[in-house]
Amino acid sequence: MSTSAPTSTAAGKTAVPHRPTDPGGPTGQLAEWLAATSLDDIPAPTRERGAHLILDGLACALIGARLPWSRTAVEGVLAMEDGGSTPVIGWGRNTGGPAAAVLNGTFIQGFELDDYYPRAPLHSASLVLPALLSTAAARDGVRGADFLRAALLGFETGPRVGLALHGPQMLSRGWHSGSVFGTHAAAAACGALRGLDAAGFEDALGLAATQSAGLMAAQYEAMSKRMHHGLAARNGFYAAGLAQAGYTGIKRVFERPYGGFLSTFGEGHDPDASQITKDLGATWHTEAITVKIHASMGGLHPAIDAALALRAGHGLTAGDIASVRIQVPDAIYHHGWWQPERPLTTIGAQMNIGYAVAVALLDGQVSPAQFHDARIDSDDVWQLIERTEVLLDDAPQDPGWADPGYNTRVTLTLRDGEQLTRALHQPHGGPDDPLSNAEIRGKYRSLTAQVIDTARAAEIERLVLDLENTERIDDLVDLLAAPVRGALD
Repeated sequence: MSTSAPTSTAAGKTAVPHRPTDPGGPTGQLAEWLAATSLDDIPAPTRERGAHLILDGLACALIGARLPWSRTAVEGVLAMEDGGSTPVIGWGRNTGGPAAAVLNGTFIQGFELDDYYPRAPLHSASLVLPALLSTAAARDGVRGADFLRAALLGFETGPRVGLALHGPQMLSRGWHSGSVFGTHAAAAACGALRGLDAAGFEDALGLAATQSAGLMAAQYEAMSKRMHHGLAARNGFYAAGLAQAGYTGIKRVFERPYGGFLSTFGEGHDPDASQITKDLGATWHTEAITVKIHASMGGLHPAIDAALALRAGHGLTAGDIASVRIQVPDAIYHHGWWQPERPLTTIGAQMNIGYAVAVALLDGQVSPAQFHDARIDSDDVWQLIERTEVLLDDAPQDPGWADPGYNTRVTLTLRDGEQLTRALHQPHGGPDDPLSNAEIRGKYRSLTAQVIDTARAAEIERLVLDLENTERIDDLVDLLAAPVRGALD
């Protein structure tokens, strides 16, 4: 099936395609690639992986829809918004496209179970899928193949823009990196579904860039951390819609030396615009997107995996452990460590490496069960946290760690003085050790079993994995829209 981008105007009439202002610059090259790339241009394994990433994102949305903070978000947002035609996943209610994008993105990010891209941290599904569902609601009969193509182009765009900003550096500086460069992922996806030409994509990217934001101090106690990617999804949705209507954005937004995206967000940090277009159409970043198996911030996963391996390999109990030392690189240290204090919020627990490693050692898992209020405030957890130190290790000596990444070393000192160490560059699920598609399906089934019936879950899975052959996505949307149970109820 060939699915190439149509060229349309706001009125739906065919128009003569227009080129970006500088087709040879990074903005222009990306815009032209987005406009010209068909589904058939994307390798079959990448398309299959993209469908599984969509499935994983929807599982996260379904389990996240009725969490306590998600309920607060729904009450707050819908109190400010009039009705509309875009479903709010898991609620049996509709609202306007922008509001739905915010909420559906908030749900996907709701329990720290959604995907991330390690080399340029962002959560792709929480950006791309809400923006696309809001765009699809405003269009007549979206085909599954068009939805999949648009999602894949969004999955490709976000990491490229993030790499240009040396993504982990954004976390070290206090930006919520994914909501800074995630607007471009959402805009690219929505622009593809709207059939923008290359000039339209240039405007959409410029409009997305000027809406980028997100402060990482939200990780300590604020519910707003859950909403950052949803807000970026909304902004990308707006960017593409405004561009289609003829509302112009910043031209050559990645090249501008004053007030441009890279020059401003990357000031003093040597941004590399070549990363945006490097190997376009040859290297597919979709395949390096990590699918999580733990309900915590992605940068903590190597430490969790290391702790679990030590626990299982040596049959340890908390009573065996005198102290815990965790060594991590700069981005994880700043993003995932501060000395926690009781009472710790759920979001704080999910972002704090001391808490995550403590429950991994105590419980043998870091799942939703570890983030109930009672577990977070348990004495055994805090006694182990008190015996934990986290150190910044910017120059690890392991020869395989030449490249910056999530290089993590966990050392347990036992009561008898013995020391046990486990070092990991990345967790299971990372680019060099990805979850198989079968494991992603298993995660989907495990999560959805907590909130919807098995028949409904199975039909969603079937439709998502067969998107290329689905004439309209209406049935899928209806299944997502129906009410779900609360995962923590």
